[in-house]
Amino acid sequence: MPRQLSLAVRGADFANNKPKAQGNVPRRFEIATCRPGEPVELVLEPDNPHDPQAILILSARGVPIGYVSAERAPFIGRHIRQGDEVIAIFQQATRIGAVIRVSLDGSAPILPDVREPDSSAASEDDHYHVDPVWPDD
Repeated sequence: MPRQLSLAVRGADFANNKPKAQGNVPRRFEIATCRPGEPVELVLEPDNPHDPQAILILSARGVPIGYVSAERAPFIGRHIRQGDEVIAIFQQATRIGAVIRVSLDGSAPILPDVREPDSSAASEDDHYHVDPVWPDD
């Protein structure tokens, strides 16, 4: 059984300061250009001043799109440092950034089935009620 998981991409709204050669392409713009199944690269950042366990996520074009969450970075980083073949692909763009699919055993990551949005979900209009107009006394 392949060992795979989907991971949220964090920091999509922060400025892109590296690599300088990429011309500071905004992360959200780069996420919008990514397609499901495209390879992404996971780069350990032991010199990151905010988190020495940080893992930068680069698109197929080498542009940063964000980071692995601080909760998952130690787990994924351990696999990378142990020499496990960790393979990652872009899964989808989301409201908070993006999701990547990661395989921890060297197998090709498999995208999960895309679920259609639930059409029965409540919308803002479902809870809108017009105030009654009362006659003036």
